[in-house]
Amino acid sequence: MSTNGTAGTELSPGRAFAAAVVSQGTKASVEFSTTITDSFPGFKRRPRIAVRGLFKVVKTEQPQVKYWYETRPQSAITEQVIDAQLRQEATFEFHSDKAELKPTTAWVQVNPALLDDPEALATFIDYRLLVRLCTAENQALARGPGGERVRGLLETPGVTRLAARETPIASLLAACDRVEQVGGSADGILMNPADYYRYFVGQNGLLRDLADMGVRIARARMVNPGTIIVGDYTAAATIFDSGRSVIRFAEPPKGIFPREGLAVCGEIYEALVVHLPTHFYVASLV
Repeated sequence: MSTNGTAGTELSPGRAFAAAVVSQGTKASVEFSTTITDSFPGFKRRPRIAVRGLFKVVKTEQPQVKYWYETRPQSAITEQVIDAQLRQEATFEFHSDKAELKPTTAWVQVNPALLDDPEALATFIDYRLLVRLCTAENQALARGPGGERVRGLLETPGVTRLAARETPIASLLAACDRVEQVGGSADGILMNPADYYRYFVGQNGLLRDLADMGVRIARARMVNPGTIIVGDYTAAATIFDSGRSVIRFAEPPKGIFPREGLAVCGEIYEALVVHLPTHFYVASLV
C-alpha cells in the first residue's frame, strides 16, 4: 500500500485526507495512527453506539495474535468434577489459537467537483466514508463475512441458539439469565433496530432498568430481525486492534458500485476473537 502522508489525531480523517488531496490530487493516500471508525463526528452527540462499543479493545502492533478460549466438553470426561451441576463451567475445556488482523474496507465515490474544495471534501469523507466504514465494521463484527476477513459473532462455533419464549421481553431476559448461569454477566445486547423500536421502547421502563444494570444495547441491521445477541461482551470477547487506518484513492473491485466513478476507500485492521462462546446467546424473539 502506498503512503503519501500520515496523520495524527489533531485533524479529523476528512480534513487530513483533504489536505493530502491539495498536494497529491487523486494519488493521495493517508495513513492514520488511530482506528478511524472511532472518529466519526456523530459519536460526539449521538447516544447510539457502534457494535465495536460493546467489546473491550486491545491494541496490538502484531499482524497475528495468540488467544485463549473455552468450549463445552469436546472430549471424553475421565474425572468427575466436584459441583459440576452447580458450576457447569467447571467442565469446560481450555484451548488456544491464533488470529490474523484483517482489513475491513468501505468505499465511496467522490464527485470530482469536490477535489478543489477541501472543506466540502473533508465533510464528505467524515460524514459519508466514515459512516460506510462503521457499517462495514458492524457487519464484520456481527456476521463476518469471515474467511479472509474478520470472523463475526454469528460465525463463531459454540454460540448457543435459544428458542423464543412467550414474549420478546421474556426471550431477552431468559438469554440474560443463561449468561449468568455459566458464570458471566450479560452486559451487552446486539439487535436489529426494527426489534428495538417494536418490542422494547416504552415497555414499562425496561430500557432504563437494563441501563441501570450496566447493559449496553447496540442497534445494527446486521442482526436478522426477530433475533438478538446477548452476551458477556467485556469478558467473553476481544477486538485486537492495530490502531492504524488508511484512506486512499483506489480502483474498486467489481460489485462495489452500480456505476463507474472516482473512488476512495477507507480501511481498518483488526480481529475479533471470542474467548467464551458459551457466554453468547442468539435468542429468537418470536
